[in-house]
Amino acid sequence: MTVTVEVNKKFRKELNAGTAALVLLSFLAQVKEPMYGYQIAKIIEARGENIRMMKQGALYPVLRSLAAAGLLSSYVDPSISGPPRRYYQITDSGNHTLTEWINIWEEIKAFIDNIVGGEENV
Repeated sequence: MTVTVEVNKKFRKELNAGTAALVLLSFLAQVKEPMYGYQIAKIIEARGENIRMMKQGALYPVLRSLAAAGLLSSYVDPSISGPPRRYYQITDSGNHTLTEWINIWEEIKAFIDNIVGGEENV
């Protein structure tokens, strides 16, 4: 039983690592204004309801990576009542990349659905 739990945990972690950037780009393409990390995490968490997609701490490295790649822009807003917040917004390059990633995702999803749910004779 423990082996299954560990294997499932590893599988979920690998799957999440591969989809986190797509989820974040998609989300930021849908919002109208820049958002800060904690705000993004809470909204994604609420939208996912009881689906354990990604931990909040895992979002920040992905956001930084997307920004470093030029897919997101960011700026720091100092706060009087707490630590400064870094706000993120999708760039034109991010929107273009998102379109490509969605196409890739659809191809991968179709392949997986075909194999996992396929009833074709082998």
